[in-house]
Amino acid sequence: MKTNRKELYKQENEEFLAKLKQEGNVRELTKGVLYEVLAPGEGKGSVHPHSVVTCHYKGSLINGHIFDNSYGRNCPEAFRVNELIEGFQIALENMHIGDHWRVYIPSELGYGKRTSGDIPGNSTLIFEIELFSIA
Repeated sequence: MKTNRKELYKQENEEFLAKLKQEGNVRELTKGVLYEVLAPGEGKGSVHPHSVVTCHYKGSLINGHIFDNSYGRNCPEAFRVNELIEGFQIALENMHIGDHWRVYIPSELGYGKRTSGDIPGNSTLIFEIELFSIA
């Protein structure tokens, strides 16, 4: 029975992404990472794997459950890009300072089949990201 529930959850996440690809305002990056621009940035500069970026972000699942939220802590976070999940890296490497995006990361580019905290295996990850600086 658990296997069926896990397979159903995986299928729901795959269907969610397939439906998003049909929407006109959603664009696709490499490896199936999808995004929509909430506000374009004016900044220059490129993000590289060894860059340290500062950003606000909110991570959620397709059911709306928020699993992490720097906005809620009222404190942007700094990350070395190559230490993040692959899908988050792909998004950041395509952003410019000031960009505000909603990013949809397929499970294979997030945590895959494994559960991480309150994120079930096979979860599509949805991140709202505002990029403030690149160092």
